[in-house]
Amino acid sequence: MTPLLRKFFGMNWILFATMAGLLVFGVFSIYSACWMRESDGLSRVWKTQIVSITIGLAGYFIASMIDYKWVRWAGIPFYLLGVGLLVFTIFFGVEVYGQKGWMRLPGGRTIQTSQVAIAGGIAFLALTLSGLHKLHPIFRNHFLRLLVAGAVGGIPFLLVLASGDFGSAIVWVPVIGAMVLVGSIPFRYLIVVVLCATMFLPYAYFFGLKDYQKKRITVQIDMLRGRKVDTLGAAYNAHYNLLAIGSGGFTGKGFKNPETINNKGFISPNTAINDFIFAVLAEEHGFRGAVLMLSGFLLLLMQCLFVAFYSRDMLGRLIVVGVVGLFFAHIFQNVGMNLLIMPITGIPLPLISYGGTFIVIVMFLMGLVQSVWVHRIQYAPARPEGLDVDHLD
Repeated sequence: MTPLLRKFFGMNWILFATMAGLLVFGVFSIYSACWMRESDGLSRVWKTQIVSITIGLAGYFIASMIDYKWVRWAGIPFYLLGVGLLVFTIFFGVEVYGQKGWMRLPGGRTIQTSQVAIAGGIAFLALTLSGLHKLHPIFRNHFLRLLVAGAVGGIPFLLVLASGDFGSAIVWVPVIGAMVLVGSIPFRYLIVVVLCATMFLPYAYFFGLKDYQKKRITVQIDMLRGRKVDTLGAAYNAHYNLLAIGSGGFTGKGFKNPETINNKGFISPNTAINDFIFAVLAEEHGFRGAVLMLSGFLLLLMQCLFVAFYSRDMLGRLIVVGVVGLFFAHIFQNVGMNLLIMPITGIPLPLISYGGTFIVIVMFLMGLVQSVWVHRIQYAPARPEGLDVDHLD
């Protein structure tokens, strides 16, 4: 058997099957969310999602079969590419919903550069935390390593924030925190960083957020306190999301039910297939459907942590932890904002929400996780039978 076939059959198939199941569930959810939106031109976006998944699968298997050690020589160019794309989009990007985070490609297609930057950031941060101390004895100082890691993670964070994509910037924070924690930085240093960051929260709120973002937070606090809000204005999305989730009950209203709040047009068509898809599937499949999906995510993340535990080196472990941190942050923020326990920031649900760039990037990152599992054992060409290398001159 060739090394390539040994790698293929040696994949973590539970990890792949769980990812595939969530992808299929996502396609059906997108189809059900938009099948009545012919007038909005969205009734066929589920087919576009399948195309994106096909491209993502190619990236997944390529990343799986190639040893993840390529990050050692390509991590810096990958990171610089992401940062360069962010700078380009800030000045020349396409503005969507007040965010200048998309770059237009020939043919009218667009890519979300923040996702490329975050993937590059995970690769470079893993490289930094795993190998920086080998460059010079001075980098064995924990505080200095923390400063360098903060700079590596802080540049994409600030650029994404400058582009107006507050949601993508926020989910980057727990990714950095998880990787630094696993990267042998003492916990006491992280506590100091968290305390310092907490001191800057008021500044970030008053000077870093736009007026409509502050309004969202204020409205959600008012709703949680039971105060009267404008359900046709600033509280519209939050109100109908909660209404949809609550009306689904335990069993849900059924797949493609035309009487759902979404299919009646109360949820914006563009967000029903993306940011608020959890509300749509919770209404159709009920509490049990939502729990089934979240159980799938739990199994996926547990398998990833299993891979991290068996990683052969710190680089692989950090890559996996970064991917787990990214997935967890997206899941927590997306489900949380649908349930009104987190501010609405426009964060997609991994493997479920509609989105070309995002689905390709997250599948590529899952391919990196698979690569860490596959290459936990060194694959070398089989030795010819009857050859005793100890007796060769």
